[in-house]
Amino acid sequence: MSPKPSTRLRILGLGAAATLALGLSACASTDDTAGGGEVELSTPFKVAATDVPHGDILAFVKENLAEDAGIDFEIVSFTDYPLGNQWLSEGEVDANYFQHRPYLDAQIEEFGYEIEPLSDVHVEPYAAFSEKYDSVADLPDGAKISVTNDASNQERALDLLAQEGLIELPEDGEVSALVIENSAEYNPHGFDFIEADPASQARALPDVDLGILNGNYFLDAGYSLEDALIVEPLEGNVYANFLAARTDNADDPRIQKLDELLTSPEVKAYIEETWPGGDVSPAF
Repeated sequence: MSPKPSTRLRILGLGAAATLALGLSACASTDDTAGGGEVELSTPFKVAATDVPHGDILAFVKENLAEDAGIDFEIVSFTDYPLGNQWLSEGEVDANYFQHRPYLDAQIEEFGYEIEPLSDVHVEPYAAFSEKYDSVADLPDGAKISVTNDASNQERALDLLAQEGLIELPEDGEVSALVIENSAEYNPHGFDFIEADPASQARALPDVDLGILNGNYFLDAGYSLEDALIVEPLEGNVYANFLAARTDNADDPRIQKLDELLTSPEVKAYIEETWPGGDVSPAF
């Protein structure tokens, strides 16, 4: 795991998040494009990101590429997924980097956000971990399995279990832990699904038989794909993470420049050298 860069503002807990939001409101977004004003490339801006790997990748860009490219940005760290798009939509930050397209689509449908994805940067395979068993074949009937409470990633977790033949998925209709758990047809082993906030899943691994985690959270907790019992395939993976901006500032030259840097050969080499085991893979 890469060391945490000192350039980040780390936010822990809702109280700290609220404090940050107030502080950011006092010094509003640096983007003027929505009002038709000109924005200098060198004007500082803010990018919200989860720490690993997004914050690490942004820190590499900030420390090695940004100055020569003429941009200057602050990395605003967070752990609670919904804050990323909330802050962006409210203008508290100018861009974010933490999500994949199914998650953004679900957020837009729920909240009406006017947010656009830019270029795909990387993929973090979803993976299943256990501190009690060495193989999913050892899972007993009625095993407790932790899945995220976020719908787009929950379906992703259930796909992993179906991939191993542990459950069946409905061909039509809703795919959710609740639907699977309550069906003898879909859940022949009687697994007990525990829905949890994704940021808390790694900490709860000792309390369950299997936990299915998103890459940034298992990396932040010190796990790697070498520890995983099931790993999501990379081929055909639709969960690439990208830089996102509001519709009214997606053409901001500073954000366009950052998007260009995030998909540069230098960043590709950094990702491959930092996570040689494929915990994080370039998507470009």
